Amino acid sequence: MSATLILGQVLWADTTQPPQPGWGLAVEGRRIVAVADHARLRDLYPTARVVDATDCVITPSFVNAHHHMYGVLAHGIPLDEAPSGFWPFLQDFWWPRVEDRLTHELITAATEWACLEMVRSGITTFYDCLEAPSALPDALEMEAGIVRRWGLRGVLSFEASQRAGIENGELGLRENVTFIDRCHAPGGLVTGMMCFHTTFTCPPGFIRRAFDLAAARGARVHMHVSEGTYEPEQCLEHHDLRPLAYYERLGVLGDHVLASQCVQVDPEEIAILARQGVHVSHQPLSNCEVGGGFAPVPEMLAAGVNVALGTDGYLNNFFEVMRAAALIPKARLRDPAIMPAATIWTMATQNGARALGMDDVGTLEPGAQADLLLIRADLPTPLARHNLADQLLLWRNPQDLRAVMCAGEWRLWDGEIVGADEEAVRVRVAEAARRLWKNDR
Repeated sequence: MSATLILGQVLWADTTQPPQPGWGLAVEGRRIVAVADHARLRDLYPTARVVDATDCVITPSFVNAHHHMYGVLAHGIPLDEAPSGFWPFLQDFWWPRVEDRLTHELITAATEWACLEMVRSGITTFYDCLEAPSALPDALEMEAGIVRRWGLRGVLSFEASQRAGIENGELGLRENVTFIDRCHAPGGLVTGMMCFHTTFTCPPGFIRRAFDLAAARGARVHMHVSEGTYEPEQCLEHHDLRPLAYYERLGVLGDHVLASQCVQVDPEEIAILARQGVHVSHQPLSNCEVGGGFAPVPEMLAAGVNVALGTDGYLNNFFEVMRAAALIPKARLRDPAIMPAATIWTMATQNGARALGMDDVGTLEPGAQADLLLIRADLPTPLARHNLADQLLLWRNPQDLRAVMCAGEWRLWDGEIVGADEEAVRVRVAEAARRLWKNDR
């Protein structure tokens, strides 16, 4: 197998190490096999193909730890009036107008667009949460076929709940189990995760069953937690406990759990997250959209919680999500030193990989997956070790990506998507959105 050398202006392997000017890396197959200065790499691999990226910074690609790929279909949907709170957002809008109308055809159109959008935004690894009670069974397999074709590293799940009935809840659990079992072979880019919705749509027996089914397969489990005030209020009313204390009493928490949102959590719940090793995905922009509040991310990080970043299917420009995660806490806590840029880059890469149970993603160390970005370095002010994290975070965007690699294959090259007709994908998803808005099944 021949190697490819990618020689950058700067290589930033991960945020535990300083940026290295004049360094690059060697890729063989799906993996990085060497990281060194240009001269050393040329000596090690004299016959290798060379990619001159000396106009770029090489970084790990992004990990989107929480996506709803079908969410694009609701972008711009006509509304008589905006929902007045989190519960009306779900009950009066999101469930009846979006999720309950989804079909296989609509889901596949949205998945195609989501993959395109992720490549353009530098995301090569993602976790997706699908809720479409009328699209069971085999909705996940429909998604998976498209994700595999795009060559992305996807973890897919169905958000099981009993909100559409007990039988539908069982179908949701079965959808996850079947998909996890189908993806058990090593080496595949697409895998599964168990998922249920929340404490207010899932009774305790259902929750325990989801965890038991996952444990039998060595799978991780995801649930939404306290995206707004509604869930903690309901949990206190029905169980006399806040949601994370309730889950702890059920005995289901641990480092196999990914809890998304965690906006309305109190100090005791942050301590539970840290004590149990639960991973959290933070979606700052969608939290603003639904009026959920500002998640206490600096407090969680200070307690030792692993916090990753996600788009939630809302604004899927990952650079914008990163900036929001950096800037909103500064304003909330009135402290410009909170959430430094290097912390945000860690959340966007290594923390996301860790949340999804991937120990060879989110870094450019030898042996890691060859998932990387070439980010143009033509900023108006000089790049240096002391400012690289800030410069890339604040003043780079998807249009500044020269190339995106996943598992050793270029998915974006010279700013163009590889192997896809972008206009055809856009036309298809636009037609799917029109059908959803008209409820034309």
